[in-house]
Parts: sequence; C-alpha cells; structure tokens
Amino acid sequence: MKHSIGSYPRVRVQDDGRQVVSQAGSVLLVETVRKTGLDQAISQALAPWRKPRAVHDPGKALLDVALAVALGGDCLADVAMLRCEPAVFGPVASDPTISRLIDTLAASGEKALQAIRSARSGVRHRAWSLAGENAPDADGQVIVDLDGVLVVAHSDKEDAAATWKKTYGHHPLTAFVDHGPGGTGEPVAALLRPGNAGSNTAADHITTAQLALAQLPKHYRRGRQTLIRTDSAGGTHDFVSWLARRGRWLSYSVGLVITEAIHEHVLKVPASAWTPAVETNGEVRDGAWVAELTGKLLDGWPKGMRLIVRKERPHPGAQLRITDADGMRITCFATNTPDRPIAELELRHRLRARAEDRIRAARTTGLRNLPLHTAAQNKVWLEIVQIALDLLAWMPMLALTGKARLWEPRRLRFRLFSAAAQLVTTGRRRILRLTQHWPWTGEITAALERLMLLPTPG
Repeated sequence: MKHSIGSYPRVRVQDDGRQVVSQAGSVLLVETVRKTGLDQAISQALAPWRKPRAVHDPGKALLDVALAVALGGDCLADVAMLRCEPAVFGPVASDPTISRLIDTLAASGEKALQAIRSARSGVRHRAWSLAGENAPDADGQVIVDLDGVLVVAHSDKEDAAATWKKTYGHHPLTAFVDHGPGGTGEPVAALLRPGNAGSNTAADHITTAQLALAQLPKHYRRGRQTLIRTDSAGGTHDFVSWLARRGRWLSYSVGLVITEAIHEHVLKVPASAWTPAVETNGEVRDGAWVAELTGKLLDGWPKGMRLIVRKERPHPGAQLRITDADGMRITCFATNTPDRPIAELELRHRLRARAEDRIRAARTTGLRNLPLHTAAQNKVWLEIVQIALDLLAWMPMLALTGKARLWEPRRLRFRLFSAAAQLVTTGRRRILRLTQHWPWTGEITAALERLMLLPTPG
C-alpha cells in the first residue's frame, strides 16, 4: 500500500542563509537608471531641497520609492524591499526620512513638481536617443493619448468625491506616448482631479496636453508630426479650438459624441459613400464601414476639421444604444489630417484603445490607490508613479527584444525582476550569480549585456 506524500515536495526551512539576493532581476531597472542618467537628473533637480548635513540625497530617496513601485509596491513603506538589498540598491533612507521628504516636496507645490518634470523631460530625450529605431519617434511621429482614470479611495482623503461610476475617490487625467505595435507606452502627464471632475472638462484636457507636450523633445512640441488622440471626452468645442489654434504645429484625432444632428446625417449617407474599414494588417474589417460627413455639421467647428463616422455590427450580446442607426453601432471622430484615406484615419483613431492597456499597467504600478492624505502629497505620488512607469517602458525599449518588449509590468515582475541570485565577492568585485534553472535567466543576462553596451552619461 502506497502512502500519499502530497502534491508538493516537503522541504526543511532555516533562516541562516547568506549572500542570497531576492528580486535580483531588478538590476535591469537599476542599470536603466544608470544608463539614462535618471539618478543624476533627479538628484540635480531636487538639490534645492537637500538639507545641510543630510545623509540621504532627496533625488536618490525619491527614485528608491519609484523603484519600489515599479517592483509592485503601492505605498511609501514598500521601499523596505530595497532597504533589505543594499548590495543591489545601495543605502536606502528610513521610512520617516522618506515621509518627511514627501511632506517637504508637497509643501513646495508646483515648484517641486516642475523640477521633477523637467528632469524627466531631459532624461526622456536621452532614452529615446539611446533606443534608436526602437524609440516611439523612430518613424518621425509621436502619438500622445489622453484618457481619464478613476482611482477609488477607501478613506476620506482630500479631494476624494463621488465619481460618475458611483464610486468614491479621484479622477486623474493622464497622457501616454504610444510606442506602437512593437512596444508598450510611457506616461507624459498625470493631472490629479477630484472624483467629481467632469470627463469632458476642456480646461483639464488643455492643461494635460500642455504638460504632455512639455515632456517631449523640443522639436516635437510644435510640429504636425505630434498627434494628440482622445476619446469622446475630449470632443469639446473649446479643446478642439485650442488644438486648432495650434493646428500649424499639432495634429489631432478626437472622438465626438453622437448628437441628434450627426445621427440624422448618418441616416442620409448613401450606401455608395461607405468605405470598408480595415485592420492593422491591411485586411478588410468584417462588418464595419466608414464615411466622411460634410456640410452644415462642420459649422461652428474649426476650419480644416474633418468629421469621420464609422458604423459596425454590434458584437454578439451587445445592446443597441439610442445613438445607433439601422442596427449598427455608430462612432464618430474629428481630425485635421488632410489628404489621407478615411479608412486609414479611422484605424489610426481606433488604435487609441491601447491607452486602456497603459491605464491597466498604471493600476498595477501604484495607481490602484492614492496612499497619502492631502492632494499636494498625492500629486508627488503621481510623479513617483510616472517615474516607475517610465522605467518599465524604457528598460524593455532599450534592453528587450521580440515579444518580451510587449510584456506588461506584472509579467516583467514575475519573469524577470523576481529572479533570485547568489552574491559572490571576489577580490574587489561583486558578482550576482542568477539561478541556472530559472527559464528567463538568459533573457535577463542578454538584456543586461545590451544595457552595458550603451554609453554612460557624463
């Protein structure tokens, strides 16, 4: 008779291990910080906030919190995971020191936020230069997607309010640079707003767009090669007019709400005017057509604006809306891009859906909740979250290849960052010996080799 010993092997546990490093794969992020010069830039930017005889540099302390968030932390105290590994992360400030730093930066208001944003902007330019053909501007165009995100609050924090989805919390407006089909994306703006802030507030869209443009290399802040994309929340007269006033410098593709006038006009479009929609591979999209609307519908809108509408059979189980026509789901967007086929423009606008992937990644990287109490503190937290997301975008862009470049933060953490290693000291050198049996050890070492080949700033 055989006795079951269980599904998992039984091991004896002891607490006397030495020279063992957990989260060893996070050296990829540390090396990315070093090669992009992010540590130097943040330290210089926050130098005015360093107190005399201070042991810890404010820039290093802020960057340590961002690294902890990139590794999955969601509060200031999670920096403890870095403090436990001085061989990889160096000396890390205590929790009280980091809390005081956040309070100090919050008290400085926009001055501190602007210093951090300015440092990120300069480093972004270097990161894109290092990336070469993998950079988001490799084809001469930069696409910036604006989108709102609801962040639930479980306590009475400043500016927390009831949201339009009947939850309670905040409603930040974010902007991400789209890396295209070969990559992910990186944040360029995050505007903290109360939970009851409107989805289609033009002033907030303008402010977020300005913050996003300030993050781009200078030659992309004014140029038709920069495209601003939004969903129908950005389809207001004021925001489109602001984009149009900058029309000689910016392109836009903005979703619009289906009004009664648009609905009636769609019903009058002849069958011959509809063009089949296309997929990213160039094939015809089944059950979808596009058409361009003209005439009085454009009265009151900026000159040069094109109005493009798409009709599509609803997915199985989807309920029809009052704005749908003849059993077709109707969507509409406006653009100022001339002389391009409407099917191509509709595909370009539809790819704005990748912004939802960026928001999903942000939720798993510090944006699941805003952990601090005051709005000023949480504004600093949003900058920390953006630094973490920058690193999670730049590291794959600079070091990974193939499908690995598309890995979202959770997969990067499980496969790369969580790898364990043994720390060996020989002579004056410290060597991390990654475990051989880990399936992605080769991916980690190859990525580190690519990073090592990049020039070091300074």
